[in-house]
Amino acid sequence: MFHRQSLQLKSLFGQWVLGLALLFTFGASFAETDFLEPEQAFQFSSQQVAPDTITVTYVIADGYYMYRERFKFEALGATLGQPIIPAGQVHFDETFQKNVETYRSTVVVQIPVKALDKTQATFTIKSRAQGCSDKGLCYAPMDSQQKFDSKNFVIGDKPPSTAENDESSKLKNSLQSGRLILIMPLFLLLGLGLAFTPCVLPMVPILSSIIVGEGASVGRHRGLILSLSYSFGMALVYTALGVAAGLLGEGLAAALQNPWVLGAFGLLMVGLSLSMFNVYHLQVPAALQSKLSQVSDQQKAGKLLGVFVMGAISALIVGPCVAAPLASALLYISQTRNVLVGGAALFSMAMGMSVPLILVGLSAGSLLPRAGRWMESVKQLFGVMMLGMALWLVSPVMPTWLVMLGWSILLVGYGVFLIRSGSLVVKVIALALCALGLVEFIGLTTGGREVFAPFAHLTGHGDSQRVEFVRIKSTAELDAALAKAKAQGKPVMLDFYADWCVSCKEMEKFTFTDARIKAKLDTLVLLQADVTANSDDDKVLLKRFSLFGPPGMIFFGLDSVESGRVIGFENADKFAASLERFVGAK
Repeated sequence: MFHRQSLQLKSLFGQWVLGLALLFTFGASFAETDFLEPEQAFQFSSQQVAPDTITVTYVIADGYYMYRERFKFEALGATLGQPIIPAGQVHFDETFQKNVETYRSTVVVQIPVKALDKTQATFTIKSRAQGCSDKGLCYAPMDSQQKFDSKNFVIGDKPPSTAENDESSKLKNSLQSGRLILIMPLFLLLGLGLAFTPCVLPMVPILSSIIVGEGASVGRHRGLILSLSYSFGMALVYTALGVAAGLLGEGLAAALQNPWVLGAFGLLMVGLSLSMFNVYHLQVPAALQSKLSQVSDQQKAGKLLGVFVMGAISALIVGPCVAAPLASALLYISQTRNVLVGGAALFSMAMGMSVPLILVGLSAGSLLPRAGRWMESVKQLFGVMMLGMALWLVSPVMPTWLVMLGWSILLVGYGVFLIRSGSLVVKVIALALCALGLVEFIGLTTGGREVFAPFAHLTGHGDSQRVEFVRIKSTAELDAALAKAKAQGKPVMLDFYADWCVSCKEMEKFTFTDARIKAKLDTLVLLQADVTANSDDDKVLLKRFSLFGPPGMIFFGLDSVESGRVIGFENADKFAASLERFVGAK
């Protein structure tokens, strides 16, 4: 009996040992899977955002938080100013038994660089931070560091301008809240504000041509479906390009603005225009039609797929210009690597820009003629518009005289085509088009080089009204120019420009030539960085100021320290206010 009890005890002991082993094994396993490594829970990054400013960013995993009072920063080879640490969320902490400020999702700290060790080519930023998990684990203080090239920094005598100096940075601060329920409606409205700019409106004739190609049977419902398909294609590609640009730290527009790419898209527009003249008929390949017919009506599904692809292509060739909302979203993605919030903002903005396109689809049933010769005339009109689109697309890489000649031929050619009509109204329109084409041609032959003002050179409103800039091609040239301006006691404006940038041309022709603006600019040293070629030097210049593309105007005070910036197009009234704010009345 004793032997039997002994065996039972041994069995119980064995089970107990096995249970403990399993408990420790699974406990260790759970401990490993429940808590992230500190480098994963609090992802550190740091980058230069101004000539004398860096940022330190922590992307915080879900279920974790960081303490404001635990941040410490120091540098090897440099002297740092007072860090600008944003306010956190205040709550009572059981661990420290007091009210503390904490951060979730993301925190970005701005740090001014006050001085550099001139004997060192680089300097290193060291950051110490601490955070905890909601499940009760508090991590030991975590040390991180990042090395910077000293040559990329220009140190002034006063603290760097804060993020509140420009609209782009204010929007970036709103993004840092991480609240999609607020961010998405805000950027939808901002996108609507960009919807009627010259960078977006060219999409309207493309979509209109697609709807017209449906024939007289298209109605509001069908028009809405087509416009939504087009808009989703445009929005998805636009979002993907924006996220990629933010993660790479540089804009992608310049890579698409070269003669080969623009020429290919121009030929595509010409091809689409020929279909409007019934030279051929667009249809989905038979192999794809047979597959689509298995899931839906083959013609409708095929058409929607084609419209979606056309929207995606349009996002590549006529994407929106750089503006404050776009710049803020790209800068947010670049600094935080938070693709979800940044991508949601970009997609919302793209859908806001699509509102005119959706209205075109909704109005198709009431605006388009139902049948007969009028329908053919409308198709021919949109065919001409597509030819105009092709010319507009390639104009950034063509000499101005050739662009003027192209518009002249297009206007006169369509006018001659229309004059055969029996309608008096159409004949009057035809004569007007011929007259416009002849005006363009005469302006060209007399030396004019302005498409929309062919006689500006004869009236004294041409080149004589242009603002004269000093071109700089590298950071070394910029630093030399800033040093010279500082010695002269003059403020500086640095303009980022590219031949393919529509908003840059608008600023040049409509804002800078305004008498009030020109008088104010004459008191500044005007520098211009032409980033058309997108060379390595161009990329370095853009990155130095955390820009993803033109237009961007950077202002420097009498001490050559940045005092503010304007991102995107501004009309004369708004730009005058910006000049007053950043440069002052003197």
